[in-house]
Amino acid sequence: MKNEDIREHVRSGYGEVARRSSSCCGTSSCCDDDTPAHKQAISLGYAKDDLAAIPEDANLGLGCGNPSAIAGLEPGETVLDLGSGAGMDAFLAASKVGETGQVIGVDMTPEMLARARDTASQRGVSHFVEFRRGLIEDLPVTSDSVDVILSNCVINLSPDKEKVFAEAFRVLKPGGRLAVSDIVLSEPLPEALLGIGASYTACISGAMLASDYKQTMEQAGFVDIEYTRSDAAFLVDGVCSDPVFEDAIEGVDPADLEAARENLWSYRYFARKPQ
Repeated sequence: MKNEDIREHVRSGYGEVARRSSSCCGTSSCCDDDTPAHKQAISLGYAKDDLAAIPEDANLGLGCGNPSAIAGLEPGETVLDLGSGAGMDAFLAASKVGETGQVIGVDMTPEMLARARDTASQRGVSHFVEFRRGLIEDLPVTSDSVDVILSNCVINLSPDKEKVFAEAFRVLKPGGRLAVSDIVLSEPLPEALLGIGASYTACISGAMLASDYKQTMEQAGFVDIEYTRSDAAFLVDGVCSDPVFEDAIEGVDPADLEAARENLWSYRYFARKPQ
């Protein structure tokens, strides 16, 4: 698929998630400990205090980690969230940096932006939390202006990951930090899954090999790269907790799906821009 075709699949898929979800689990009981979305958030590294700081309508049950957990956010810092969606990680970051800081979310999906902006307005934080429409390959952000960049299961969706990391490097201040959670491959995917729009939207087809991912970060200029990994958290207690992944697996050959599962990992990367 061409780059814009990929973006349109992603934009359409996540727009539908934003429209159909009234809360992170589609009900008014999102904060109940028994919901798949709540269990997923806990499994991804969100503490109960984190979840209490996130508005109910910002958690759509998406993501593959908690980048804020490794970012070391401090009061007064400027934070940029790449692919901010409904604002889950942006609002959590806001609770860490406070009103003396600034949080900027960038997303290309109008429905997600509308939802995040509405939540920011309702919570009374629009004066230091804003959501800008744009591509993560062409950030609407000034160079050397951001202390910390977060991204949660979004970079794999980009058809031009080299530009994503180059742009992240550009907007970070010298010494700035990058904290990313993303889906990464240990082995190439089965050919049958490549080029399927729904599979791309579900963070499968666009995933990079781990060695290529780290090399792309290094080529952009990042240093002190560290990472950990765990199983890709699409299932919680046997229940599919990611609405986009759930849609994507419909009609996929079980053997291909199993092969993909064995090679999909949730990675957490931390890196710095040199001083």
